[in-house]
Amino acid sequence: MSIGLGIFLLVVGAILVWALDITVTGVDLQLVGYILLAAGALVTVLGIVLMTRRRNSVSTTRTIADPANGEQVTRRENSIDDL
Repeated sequence: MSIGLGIFLLVVGAILVWALDITVTGVDLQLVGYILLAAGALVTVLGIVLMTRRRNSVSTTRTIADPANGEQVTRRENSIDDL
């Protein structure tokens, strides 16, 4: 979702900067467009970084013999890297 939001902000910012030739009293639309472009780039990069961090996981498997009856016990731990 954050990547989609970032791309949307980039598109809206680009439209305001390069495609529109409208003047609004008290608002500089080009400046707003540049701000949206910067915000869109930041949100897109953060979305990509967070998405790749979520995919990193650590899986540990341990097999030990139970001393009481000699039975093999397997323990699995899965953890996802937290921020």
